[in-house]
Amino acid sequence: MLRRIFLTTISLLATVNLVSAQTPSSTSSPAASSPSVETPMEDPQTGDHWTYEVRDEITGDLKATTTNTVTDVSATEISVRLAVLGNSNTGYQTFDRSWDLTNSGIWRYTPNDGTGIRPPLAVGKTWSFNSTDLNSTAGISWKRSGTAKVVAQESVTTRAGTFDTYKIEISFQIQNANDPTKKLQADQQTWYAPAINHWVKRTFVSRSDGKVRDKSTIELVEYGRR
Repeated sequence: MLRRIFLTTISLLATVNLVSAQTPSSTSSPAASSPSVETPMEDPQTGDHWTYEVRDEITGDLKATTTNTVTDVSATEISVRLAVLGNSNTGYQTFDRSWDLTNSGIWRYTPNDGTGIRPPLAVGKTWSFNSTDLNSTAGISWKRSGTAKVVAQESVTTRAGTFDTYKIEISFQIQNANDPTKKLQADQQTWYAPAINHWVKRTFVSRSDGKVRDKSTIELVEYGRR
């Protein structure tokens, strides 16, 4: 069950649970200029943490409360520990400095999962990505491709407070490298708040054969710095 919760959460943060695959690199296009939402928080530091509620929007159930804690920071990577409230097990993820997922347990995303940000952000900015999701343990490989666009600046209120955000819409498809008939279409919306250098809300919908398979939301309930 914990593995399923981890995969569901990861899918909202940048990966897909059902077929376990996600990853983008990016090519940015010129952006339309727009005013800065807010001065960004300092660079990530060990001990920075963000706690989210994960909700299944199909049933309305609260599935988990998760805390992402930075465990290590280098010039190119951010390591994060993922803990689920009420469960002693933990998971680990590695992101690049733009919050693209590159490693999630047995999954590797080359060059990354493409669900991060592309600073400087501005309304109208777009980028695209193509990547490979590899589970070497199971011998499974998926190809991912997608596009992202900053569509608005919005004020978002959660239990953690009210934040000025950039709303980013991402659409991507993942396809089994050995069987192209196995594929999944996903749409993700991210509300990223520069003031805390993280997202305060994310929604995720996945479809296969034209039918909704997963529909989830995460919302920030607490955050802080050590």
